[in-house]
Parts: sequence; structure tokens; C-alpha cells
Amino acid sequence: MISAIVHTYNEEKTIDRCLSSLSWCDERVIIDMGSSDKTCAIAKEHRTKIYIHPYTGFVEPARNFGIEKAKGEWILIVDADEEVSSNLSHYLTIEAGNPKGDYYRLSRKNLIFGKWIRHAGWWPDYQIRFFTKGAVSWTKQLHGIPITHGIGVDLEAIESLSIIHHNYQTLEQFLDRLNRYSAIAAKELHLAGKKFEINSLFKKPAQEFIRRYFIWEGYKDGIHGLTLSFLQAFSELITYLKLWEIGDYREGRIDISQIGGLIENEYRDKEYWILSTLLKEPRNIMQDLLWRIKRKLNNHGR
Repeated sequence: MISAIVHTYNEEKTIDRCLSSLSWCDERVIIDMGSSDKTCAIAKEHRTKIYIHPYTGFVEPARNFGIEKAKGEWILIVDADEEVSSNLSHYLTIEAGNPKGDYYRLSRKNLIFGKWIRHAGWWPDYQIRFFTKGAVSWTKQLHGIPITHGIGVDLEAIESLSIIHHNYQTLEQFLDRLNRYSAIAAKELHLAGKKFEINSLFKKPAQEFIRRYFIWEGYKDGIHGLTLSFLQAFSELITYLKLWEIGDYREGRIDISQIGGLIENEYRDKEYWILSTLLKEPRNIMQDLLWRIKRKLNNHGR
């Protein structure tokens, strides 16, 4: 028996598509966090079991609750803005009958601003979503790593066997979630004893941008990759500003020379990654390098 668990909060625009893709499951369980729209009414049309959980702003705290309510030997966790393809459902049904492990990591096809994002850390985006009851549990932290028991299996990261994630569709949606998640992340940093430091406003966003855009090759997704790298960096900036807010906006002395040094360090890091990335790309390498050498010579000549 396979039980699908879906966590919801005002998901009337997505829940029908999600539940329709789970019709093959033996049981569908909704864990609702107080929706005020038609989410639960639509869910009832799909003959689901609906349970209420206090609103937390993110799904992890409610997942263990959902697992307790489910009756199936196998559990499938699906978010309301996701859907399971027929190929994946067929594969999981076979695995449940003859399993290779106790829990499975499934890749996710993230559709963001109308495009499948294949870089910048968004693919294969492995998630532990299919497991035997008792093999997986979640911590109460935002985006916390699940606690697992037994043997884990990674499904091949191919489109046909991926969860389809209708992720951020608008900038407003991204910024709304950013505001909510950054507040939770800042609180977790505070509870862990992290203190606000000026250098975090430079270092953390810069590191996030470099990781997303250069190391994880976000540049291969064009403007989408650039935009998402900037937005993720901005999210880091807001998180640490909210940590400052938790500390009652504590005043501190700003040394201009220190700020200048931080800016110079981040600029130097970006220059390194730009040149490293150009060396990996076959097209226009020489003209780009010559342009950069010329610019540096002109700067030194001033």
C-alpha cells in the first residue's frame, strides 16, 4: 500500500493538478495548515483524508505528523505545487513491490519563471520523497536534512523519472517566500548562537552568487540563471539583515578601510571565477581574455 502525503496552505491553484497525478496511490493524505481558500474543498473532490496542522510557514514540522496519519507501508511525499508523471508513478509502483532499498532520492524538474532550470543548483535537486514507513523522519528546521534508516537508493536523474516542480512562477511569489524563509533562517541562526557581523553582508551574498552562477554553472541557463543567482544572493543578504534586526539593530563602528577591503576581496573572487569560467568555455575565449588584459593595463596606466 502506497500513501501519498501532500502539505497545503492556500493551494487552490495547484492542488487539483497535484492530486490528479496521485490517483494511482492507494491513499492520499492532506495535511493542511489552515487554508482560507478552496484548497480543502477541491481536495475533498479527490476523496482525500484531510488533517489540520498548525501553520508554521514551512513544511518540515508537519511531515512527521503526516507520516503518523498515513496507513501505507510506503510513503510518498509530494508538495502541492508538484506532480508525479505516469512514468515515475509506474516505476515507484514496481519498486514498492520489489524494493532495492528503504528510501529513495528522486530528482526534481524545477520550472521557474516559465523555464526548466538545469543549473545553478536546481538540477538534479535530489529529494528523499519515497520510503518505507519508519525509514525517514524530518527535523523541525527549515530545509532540514531528513533523518534516515536503512539503505538509500538514488533514482537516475532523467526527466521521465523526475518529480515535476512548478516552482516560482512570478517574482512576487519568489519575494514573498524569500521574506518568509529569511525570517525563519535568521531566527534559526540566532538560536544557534550566531552573531551579526558586518562582513556577512558582503561575504555571504557574494559566496552564494559565485556558487550559483559560476561553480554550479548558472550562466548556462541564460538570463534565468543570472536572475536566480542574484535572487539567491539577495536572500542571503536579507537573512543576515534580519539577524541584525533580531539583535535590536545593534549599532557598531564602521571602518571605511575595512569595508573597502571587503569589497576588494569580493571583487577579486568574482574576477577569479569569471576567468576560470571563460577557460572552460570554447567560444570567444581569446577575445574575452584579451579584452580583460587590456582593461587591466588601462587601469594600471591611470
